Amino acid sequence: MTEHSIQDAAILSGWRKSSYSGAEGGSCLEVLDHHPHGTPVRDSKAPRGPVIVVPVGAWSAFVEAVKGGVFGGR
Repeated sequence: MTEHSIQDAAILSGWRKSSYSGAEGGSCLEVLDHHPHGTPVRDSKAPRGPVIVVPVGAWSAFVEAVKGGVFGGR
């Protein structure tokens, strides 16, 4: 079975903030590239909190939707 969550995000290193997160802080996502089970995603305000691991295809579709303006914003 594929892993869908990790309870302690601090066990992983190499997190980067989403380019769609503002510099003023607040609601920020961080992602981790090159994880064997997909794309781990965490809340930057909870660096030791739980992580969801999104399958590669679903993450790619989400990123393309954001870039395409499906959710508004930029």
